[in-house]
Amino acid sequence: WQLVESGGGPVQPGGSLRLSCVYSVSVYCMAWFRQAPGKEREGVAATHIGGSNAYYADSVKGRFTISQDNAKNMVYLQMDSLKPEDTAMYYCAAGDPIEMRVLNSEEYNYWGQGTQVTVS
Repeated sequence: WQLVESGGGPVQPGGSLRLSCVYSVSVYCMAWFRQAPGKEREGVAATHIGGSNAYYADSVKGRFTISQDNAKNMVYLQMDSLKPEDTAMYYCAAGDPIEMRVLNSEEYNYWGQGTQVTVS
């Protein structure tokens, strides 16, 4: 295994979920993406491993928080104030993107299998 997500599930609007991803690759950046049926994959949040920088899509700023535990090779996505439009398959990704493309899926080489989040 290289990336394994967990923590998805059903939740009511306004609720919270925390996604977890354990990784076993050596990269510079970890990110979360999501894809809803019929839509393109969207970058949600990213962070540099061992760093404090965090990047967010405008659609989740102020509601989602990406964090990490380097000792455990874990990255998390805390999702608060969830909305029905947050419903999607969420993927953990690892790679070495340039900063201006940190939420671009083409910059990532490693992907988890995804975990479903359903807000209704």
